[in-house]
Amino acid sequence: MITTNVTKRRKVIRTAAIPASLYGLLKGQLRFLNNTYEIVGVASDDSLMKDLEKREGIRTIGVNIERNISPVKDLISVYKLYRLFLEEKPFMVHSITPKAGLLSMTAAYFARVPKRAHTFTGLIFPTQKGIMKRLLIFFDKLICLFATNIYPEGNGVKNDLINYGITNKKLKVLANGNVNGVDLIKFNPSNYTEKDNSILKNNLKLNSEDIIFIFIGRLVNDKGINELIQAFKKLLESHDNITLLLVGSDYGEVDILPKSTWETIKSQTKIKCLGQQADVRPYLAISDVFVFPSYREGFPNVVLEAGAMGLPSIVTDINGSNEIIKHEENGLIVPSKDVSELFEAMIKMVSEPGLIKKLSIKSRLNIEKNYERSFVWKELLKEYQQIESQLIKD
Repeated sequence: MITTNVTKRRKVIRTAAIPASLYGLLKGQLRFLNNTYEIVGVASDDSLMKDLEKREGIRTIGVNIERNISPVKDLISVYKLYRLFLEEKPFMVHSITPKAGLLSMTAAYFARVPKRAHTFTGLIFPTQKGIMKRLLIFFDKLICLFATNIYPEGNGVKNDLINYGITNKKLKVLANGNVNGVDLIKFNPSNYTEKDNSILKNNLKLNSEDIIFIFIGRLVNDKGINELIQAFKKLLESHDNITLLLVGSDYGEVDILPKSTWETIKSQTKIKCLGQQADVRPYLAISDVFVFPSYREGFPNVVLEAGAMGLPSIVTDINGSNEIIKHEENGLIVPSKDVSELFEAMIKMVSEPGLIKKLSIKSRLNIEKNYERSFVWKELLKEYQQIESQLIKD
């Protein structure tokens, strides 16, 4: 009789409302974890699920999770998740987006899944008012009630959860924040030669002597686009050697920019609206300063990626951004929704010789030290193993 020592991998189900969240936010992470655990991805079913399976080497299961509040559909989803968890018998369910967190943690609790983890990648309620704010706070309290392990993506999110009394449970920020870290091989300015950068600048009809500011993200009010356009327009009154690149779009958005902002964008030749780009690295490579005047974030990947490309950043004093950027060390921090302060920061970058170079030196070093992708993955794996070890003890 031949015996083999094969250790069966424990099962972990990772959930999100849409597969794009698992596909985009957790690139490579699920494959890495699948070497130790059997990872199953659960999200609303669409064609991207097959791509997720292929890229990450995991099994996926489609369960509809509405992103907006839909009581009847939400109850159906909770029941389907409950049945799925009973059938799959994972030792842990780990959710990553708000709606998936609410439904997954509820279903996993009643299905008696031993460990139930949720990562808060950002909080919506601090910027809301009235009944919507109270409702969102209630939902986040439910997530924490049913979860056994709660992971704010950064210390700012952690402090908000505490200050708003969302939970009294232990909150743990993994690694130094951020859910997936940065691929420093991919995001590396040395991947782009002077010739590469010159060709792109010529294609975009940019002045080779211009200082180039760049914004990457959704072109909506919530990202501070109105303030950015106003500050840049004012800067143009005294400086003509500047350009602003807007990389992103407002397609499908409801937080639409006012007509006056779009008119300014279209009328200014020094503002280049480039639309959404599959690969933002070439645009970061030709830029000098990243500007991100967002109203709220969890732990913005774009600020990390800009830093990895050696760019200093001008950011608002919000969660995540103010953890990545240290004022006057690798960038500048300004108050949110403040056109005057944003203008002052931008003119400071333009008018003080050597400041951009000084700040850029520590930009990539900060990412290398604190947010390198494999470091974040290993810290998450270590956390899973500690949870598994505690489960065995219990």
